[in-house]
Amino acid sequence: MPRPLTLCISIVAVLTLTALGCTESNATLSPTVDQAQPVLIANADTAVFAMGCFWCAETAFEGREGIVSVVSGFSGGHLENPSYNDVTRGGTGHYEVIQVAYDSETITYEDLLYIFWRNVDPFDGGGQFCDRGDTYRPAIFATAAQRDVAEASYNEIETRFDAPIATAVLDAAPFYAAEDYHQDFYLKDPGRYYSYRAGCRRDARLEAVWGDEKLDDLVHAEGY
Repeated sequence: MPRPLTLCISIVAVLTLTALGCTESNATLSPTVDQAQPVLIANADTAVFAMGCFWCAETAFEGREGIVSVVSGFSGGHLENPSYNDVTRGGTGHYEVIQVAYDSETITYEDLLYIFWRNVDPFDGGGQFCDRGDTYRPAIFATAAQRDVAEASYNEIETRFDAPIATAVLDAAPFYAAEDYHQDFYLKDPGRYYSYRAGCRRDARLEAVWGDEKLDDLVHAEGY
């Protein structure tokens, strides 16, 4: 067991890194910009997933063959066109999500669900990793056409584990893109991104849950 002083230093370090993460906006990175709107891409299907911090969710899908775009945003709430500050203050009902546009002839919705599950802690309904609260709950937002496939994947995961699954399959809802400074954040500020990800112990928890199935082929910023 660590000595008390070592333990205190470790806790302070984790809390410091966590404060740099999705749970707090940074005024120096928050110019006044119009929120990006979802782009309808010809010949591409879309899927929406809530996976905790959308900065990290993006890198689970970016760069994979068949992925057209990944956009961070919000869904599942009652407020139209919410800002990041609206959502983080609470009361809007929104989840942090990503919208994945993909070429279904190259990568299937089932493939996306495989990636989704292995990038969340399916047992944690109170948030994800160090990010706590309803905004960070994991969920699959499924259209009517996607519902059966999404529920089948849920049932497969539920059968596999003894612990209750706290990840929801929800009806698709309007998607609102987050401000531009949140998009591809791992490229805009890689130092902050990787400090946050390490301090949140996201990868350590994923390895504990998924073992050898944990997906390590995440996209990375140059030099990281």
